[in-house]
Amino acid sequence: MKLLGIESTAHTASVGVVDEEARVLSCATDMYRPPQGGIHPREAANHHAEVFPGLLEKALSDARIDASDLSGVAFSQGPGLGPCLRAGATVARTLVQAWELPLLPVNHCVAHLEIARIMSGFEDPVLLYASGGNTQVIAYGHGRYRVLGETLDLGVGNFLDKLALGLGATFPGGPVLERWAKEGNPRYELPYSVHGMDVSFSGLFTAARTLLNRGAPREDVAASVEVTAYSMLCEVAERALAHLGRSELVLGGGVACNRRLRAMVEGMARARGIRVYAPPPALCVDNGAMIAWTGTLVNGTGGAVPLSESAVDPRQRTDQVTAPWRVRLAGGAVPPGRP
Repeated sequence: MKLLGIESTAHTASVGVVDEEARVLSCATDMYRPPQGGIHPREAANHHAEVFPGLLEKALSDARIDASDLSGVAFSQGPGLGPCLRAGATVARTLVQAWELPLLPVNHCVAHLEIARIMSGFEDPVLLYASGGNTQVIAYGHGRYRVLGETLDLGVGNFLDKLALGLGATFPGGPVLERWAKEGNPRYELPYSVHGMDVSFSGLFTAARTLLNRGAPREDVAASVEVTAYSMLCEVAERALAHLGRSELVLGGGVACNRRLRAMVEGMARARGIRVYAPPPALCVDNGAMIAWTGTLVNGTGGAVPLSESAVDPRQRTDQVTAPWRVRLAGGAVPPGRP
């Protein structure tokens, strides 16, 4: 069984193909890069509409299959930017009608977790999800994934992008900030905003901008920002692990590509005696392969939907969708249909 996945939540258009064993057969990706500033949703959606035909052709060619080999088409239903989500959903709807295949809606955040879970071999990990628009600590419980903590304002990736763009970088700004941080000294004490299981980045952003406006070296500010922000993420992830008594942690989202974040999380994991896994960078960023794999799970539990029920949901939360493939009837687990 092979399944095709379409990702289009924000700046990335991607088409991936996986098989029933989660082997990535292909993943063709093209990122919208605005000439200046951040993402304009309509322009990004136009970009996606233009590149999807080529991405689809490449994904099928790289996987050495054609439509007759597919068992379904999955797409990112939410959360994300409305115009971008609709661009991908339109392609998915068109394909399933032409190819007479099941249409499989996937929650983007859950897809980050599921690709990391299957690749790590972990059974029941906590996910530290750090991306542009989303920053959450997630774990499974009673039929669905639960958000244990999240950002109260900016997603950590958007925060890093915004800071770097203000210094003249082009989108995405996070990787540029990381390069500056490598050359800097994290010598500045910045606002550390952890509220129970939640985090906040707005105060950190204001303080960093103030330092820069006063002439502080951008490299030192970048290093101080990374250490502060990632310490906050490590704290809430560690608290979630302790609260649940879990011993496995996976990373997901584009910011999980950051080497300092990976190193800090690995250090925390060693101190706690837990196992940690971060997917390869190509599968941390938004990609069609993670949508295809999660679509395989959805398909295996009867989650296909008719076209009339395939509307995108830009504000769809991780904890709004069920995960019936995680249900285990043995060992006192929750049976299907129960909360």
